[in-house]
Amino acid sequence: MADGAAPLLPSNSGDRTGTSPESNEPSFNKKKTPANFINDAIERYMDAAAGPTHLLLPTLAAFAWFFDAQQAFITIFSDASPPWHCTTSACTASITPCNFPYSSWSYSLPRHISTISDFSLYCASPVLLGLPASSFFGGCLFGGLLLATIADSQLGRKKTLVLTTLFMSIASALTAFSPNVAVYATLRFVSGFARANIGTCAFVLSSELVPRRRRDLISILNFFFYTIGFLSLPAIAFVNKTSSWRSLYLYTSIPCFFYSIIVHFSMKESPRWLLVKGRTEEAIETLKNLTFCEKQSFSDLTEIEITGAAENNIFSAASILCGKRWAVRRLAAITSVSFGVGMVYYGMPLNLGNLSADLYLSTALNAVAELPSSLAAFLIARWMNRRSSMVAFTTVSGICSIVCILMAGGGWLEMAVELASFFAACTACNVVIIYSVELFPTCVRNSAIAVVRLVIVLGGAVAPVMVAMGRRRRFLSFGVFGTAIFFAGLFAGFLPETKGCGISDTMEEEEIKETAARNAGP
Repeated sequence: MADGAAPLLPSNSGDRTGTSPESNEPSFNKKKTPANFINDAIERYMDAAAGPTHLLLPTLAAFAWFFDAQQAFITIFSDASPPWHCTTSACTASITPCNFPYSSWSYSLPRHISTISDFSLYCASPVLLGLPASSFFGGCLFGGLLLATIADSQLGRKKTLVLTTLFMSIASALTAFSPNVAVYATLRFVSGFARANIGTCAFVLSSELVPRRRRDLISILNFFFYTIGFLSLPAIAFVNKTSSWRSLYLYTSIPCFFYSIIVHFSMKESPRWLLVKGRTEEAIETLKNLTFCEKQSFSDLTEIEITGAAENNIFSAASILCGKRWAVRRLAAITSVSFGVGMVYYGMPLNLGNLSADLYLSTALNAVAELPSSLAAFLIARWMNRRSSMVAFTTVSGICSIVCILMAGGGWLEMAVELASFFAACTACNVVIIYSVELFPTCVRNSAIAVVRLVIVLGGAVAPVMVAMGRRRRFLSFGVFGTAIFFAGLFAGFLPETKGCGISDTMEEEEIKETAARNAGP
């Protein structure tokens, strides 16, 4: 990628800094203003040493999205509606066997292939049917609320990523041994609680470990690994389609466990976060390891002074975020969009069982659709406005979802329209995350993105119940999904456009940029 190309998350360092002719060590303007400090220093040191090997640790951090996707969509197969057939004349062909005596019909496959048959839930209420999936998303909600700020205020990005992947893998492994639906739903809740901040920490950590000219690539890698994780599920399920649903949880939890161990021993903390927290010596040591510049003194970094760096309680980042009206307005607008996006993004894959197409094929196609959506997000981030793009994709997704109501039993055409809706929602979801990174500075970025993903998950928590109700009335799934994302997307109009703007490190820096933008006029 050419250095002159517009970056995905560009720096605002501009030409204020330069390289000293007396040494190979980068130097920059030492004026004590928030707009000049951390970003200029980090960018100069990282950019001077950036190479292929510099991407190894950011790529490792981004790989956490692989396991994030597996846990988010595993219920497509573990909780799939099993096929059935009549066994006596008291049963006739019907959409559901629940109107017939239980002795007049039977499952066509072994009971252990799905929790629905294993726990005898086929004729249960939609609320009970959707309970395990909703419990998972409910856990994500509580985890997001309680853990959203710890990566910004206390533990940092690395420790949070290690702990959350470790606990998610343990909870997922225990899920495989659930004796009933109550224990199953409880363990799914615990798994969701641990999973809440994995994607956020991985995205923020990986983007903060690279210079600006590499940030577009590493951001898209996060989405790519998420797609591969999603795509791995139909492959695992198809190979083991006669095996128990319990094997799915074991196959996905064991690699995640070893991943957390690898991250613990090999990952480095974000030097940006260390500097913001006033831990300059640790930041310098981390930069030496990342840039392989052991002989440089990094003396410029010792002059950085961050007001409020000593604040280190779990609510410090939240108080900073909520203390600025402009930040609250941005957060309210972006989360309004996120709710509708999340409902379709998580609801459409769970709703595949209500289509006439083969479940394995339709799930694989939906997973593959995430690849072009990542490419679309890449193109949007480099050349298009975020705000108008978000409105466009949410509108397309909503319309296609509503059209699906009229296409029951439509075969490939029905599948194509569903894929179009899901593709647009995927792209909108990717743009929401990229947009959020650009809207909020380093000191609160992890917290803000955690809240955004929290609301995306809130939409996902509603989706399983709507999917269960949609098995009898399609409008309650496709219709509700389409209406929600269509109107939610309109809230993007209240956000500032960030295309071509640099990312900030402090709230003061962001305010300076916003004031300069207002003074510059349209």
